[in-house]
Amino acid sequence: MIIDRLYRMAFPAFVRMDAERVHRLALGFLEVLATVAPAKPPRRQVALEQPLWGTLFPNPIGLAAGFDKDGEALGAWPRLGFGFAEVGTVTPEPQAGNPRPRLFRHLAEESLQNAMGFNNEGHQALRHRLGSARRFAIPVGVNLGKNKTTPAERAQDDYLLQIDALSGLADYFVVNLSSPNTPGLRDLQNREFVEGLLGQAVGLTERPILVKLAPDLTDAAALDLALHAVEAGARGIVISNTTTNYALLPGSGPPGGLSGRVLTRRSREMLRSLAPHLLGRALLVSVGGIHDGDEAYRRILLGASLVQAYTGFVYAGPGFARGLQHRLLERLEQDGFGNVREAVGAGLEGRIRAGADEGRVP
Repeated sequence: MIIDRLYRMAFPAFVRMDAERVHRLALGFLEVLATVAPAKPPRRQVALEQPLWGTLFPNPIGLAAGFDKDGEALGAWPRLGFGFAEVGTVTPEPQAGNPRPRLFRHLAEESLQNAMGFNNEGHQALRHRLGSARRFAIPVGVNLGKNKTTPAERAQDDYLLQIDALSGLADYFVVNLSSPNTPGLRDLQNREFVEGLLGQAVGLTERPILVKLAPDLTDAAALDLALHAVEAGARGIVISNTTTNYALLPGSGPPGGLSGRVLTRRSREMLRSLAPHLLGRALLVSVGGIHDGDEAYRRILLGASLVQAYTGFVYAGPGFARGLQHRLLERLEQDGFGNVREAVGAGLEGRIRAGADEGRVP
């Protein structure tokens, strides 16, 4: 793919520039691409297709929330091979986010440090974009947050307002209570708030609502919250957001959350711990440190129906999703699976070993 070769040629220059500026340049290019070239679905690979929540996902590889916050490049993602895209995090009112600089590279570790703070144009701007371009070639989810100025006692209103306003325009919603970049947000990761929010939210939309968890919860706390979320009406759990465990990357520190390869092990371990209790009750989405097709396959074997990437895409370039598709097809064939649905959770059920924590998946 020509744009992939161009990206690789330009990458040495990009890493000498401010990371957020490069992000804006890339998003601007993709927005132009989406405008001049009508969206079309990824090349059909029947073995990777899944009907989920009444919607066909062409493949399990998704763009994670945070890259296309305002849905500016919706038409570009299927052209790059993604099977779905998640926009946001969006908030009811526009907000500028945290002071710059707020996005940092850790090149040797192929990781990023994000302290953005839900900078976005607000839900009305996203509503307009979704409404004017609703004929997407792939499913589109919306990741929801609260405004920084909204006090905790009114946080529920921020989520409910957006679910109601965007209900007919999104294929699914993700309740984001786990970003480390909005003060007090992670305090909402408690049973009372989640049950209260979902109890009202499920009456506002027929679209599935998922809850995204922080990797810095203990496995026991994460499982308890996930189980109560599912009982209250959540139809999926996203594992996981960025981490503030700076010990994973010596020399790092506040502000912001770490993503990329430094998060691979923790995100995988969290999925491995929660999946046996959630499979069959909720759909699992794995995100965090997915940098190649073998890692994506490992997450599927551990119970994820869908996987998402942001940092892996940034470092690998435009050919990332297509590369993962190719490798997934190879692994499915090697292990005798007719399609990706057969592989979901197979590593937990003993049908196939899910792989060692490090190195190539066996």
